[in-house]
This record gives sequence, structure tokens and C-alpha cells, in this order.
Amino acid sequence: MQSTTPPTLLTLPTAGVPVFHEGQKGYRCCKPRVLTFDEFLTITPCTEGKHTTVDDTPAPTEQKPTDAQVEAKIQAQAAKPVQDGNNSNLPPPVARQPVATQTPRSTASPAPPEDESDAEDAAVPENATCKRKGCGSVYKAGQNRSEEQCTHHPGQALFHEGSKGWTCCKRRVLDFEEFMRIAGCKTKPKHCFVGKKKDEQTEEALSEVRNDFYQTATTVIASLYLKKIDKDISKVEFKDQNTVELDLRTADKKRYQTSMPLFGTIKPESCTFKIMGTKLELTLAKADGLGWPVLRSDDKHTGEIIQAGRAGRV
Repeated sequence: MQSTTPPTLLTLPTAGVPVFHEGQKGYRCCKPRVLTFDEFLTITPCTEGKHTTVDDTPAPTEQKPTDAQVEAKIQAQAAKPVQDGNNSNLPPPVARQPVATQTPRSTASPAPPEDESDAEDAAVPENATCKRKGCGSVYKAGQNRSEEQCTHHPGQALFHEGSKGWTCCKRRVLDFEEFMRIAGCKTKPKHCFVGKKKDEQTEEALSEVRNDFYQTATTVIASLYLKKIDKDISKVEFKDQNTVELDLRTADKKRYQTSMPLFGTIKPESCTFKIMGTKLELTLAKADGLGWPVLRSDDKHTGEIIQAGRAGRV
């Protein structure tokens, strides 16, 4: 007689697509939103279904260009000069003055710390996963640890304007599944399955924290994402027209110190800040009313258009 055992159900990693917007991370199919990438990876799935080896993810629909985009393309093509091989009727080229650029300034941020490693006598549980980002190796009892090679990403996950990648290497992709498959860019001997035991009295120095900003004609509103900032012992100082001094210390023994060079000039006496549960918000009063393409003067200019005004929520 044929078995009537019901099919095994699989808890899917959520049926929707990942959503990254204004520093928040989540899935379109459910409500949880988090700030860090590690928290995003632990979001509880919201859908159950059968196991399958077929990728039935709906293909993205192609968006048709608007009438304005079509008209602009036609005008651009019409404006191109005809290439007939005879350039004798063209006017001579006009020399252009070089465009002045602002020289990046060095920061006082501390050097990034070395990745933690397992202690020599550490007891590693069966099926423990390497803690380093992008590695994903799983520990098997009895494996020779002296032969381990851990290939990982020492940087942070980077999501900006639809592109996804890591701050430690150059590759950028659009699809989240491709991002999860980006091979590590640094190799170290031995994986980090449990890490070293940390002294509870020692502060962990952070080399960088994630930030973003938006702006109006008169102000730049910047957010630096760091949880549990202790208001009593942290320090924020608008030092001069181009610099903000930060010494942020948290209740869970983390510390971020930097002298942040700003892209534009500010009015220090008109600037304010607000410490929240998950971030520090700076309101910087512009001294000249010009637009800022980046927040820090040592950030690379991407050519992207920076939004003016507060963005809408997902």
C-alpha cells in the first residue's frame, strides 16, 4: 500500500524580497525592521512551504520608459553631431580650466582592530558556524584545525542606491542572493567559531560606524548608528566650521572616537545633536547654503544625487 505520510514542511527564509531603506533592513513580506546586517540575518521567517530544488522566484518586471524619458532620449540623439569623417568645419577646441576639488583630509579614527580568533583551548560545539562575515564554514567534530583556512570579509556590509557589497572590496551587485555569494577577500589561518573570552571591563574600540544623511537648503541632518550610547560620558563638540569631534561610549563597553571632517562649512553655534536609543543625530547648520554630495570631506564622491528633505518610510 502506498504511504500517505504528509510532505515535510520547510520554513522558508521569508517569501518576500529584502528591503534596505534609510538604514533599515527587513523583508517586504513582513514587518520587522532592524538596523544592523547581523540582526537582519536573524529575522524569523514568516512563511512555510514544501522543500523544492526549483528556483521559482518571480522574475523582476521590466519597467517601460516614461514619455518624458523617451522624449529626452530623442532630443539627446538629435543633438549629437554627424560623424562624416570631415571635421574641417568644426570650431577649434576651447581649453577648459581645471575644476578645483577639495583635498581629502586625514581623520583621527583608530586603525581597524584585528579579527578575533579562537583561543587555543577553546571548546567548539558541533556544527558551530564561523563568526567571520562571508565565511560560513561549519565545524565538524575531530577536524584538523591546524589546516583550516578562513576566507572572509573583514569590512562591513554596504547597501546604497540598490547596489550591495562590502566596504573591504570593490565588487558590487544588485541582487541580494548574489551579495550573499560574494567570495571573501581576506584569508586567515583558522576559523573563528567561538572567539576569545572578552574582559568585561575592557572597552571595544570601533574603527567606524554606519552613517547616512539628508539635507535641506539650510541644514544637513546626519545619523550615526550606534546602540546604547551613554549620554553622561559621551562627548559631541562642534569644534569649528569644518570639524565635529566625537567621543561616543556605550553601555555595553564600546567606544567610537573620531575627528569628523565635514564636506562643507557649518555654523558651530547653531548646530545641535540628539542621542537616541540606536543612533546619534546631528543637525548641522550650513554656513553657505550649498549642497553636500557627501557628508565627510574624505568620503569618495560617487556622483549620485543626494536627496533634499526627509525621505518617506518603507
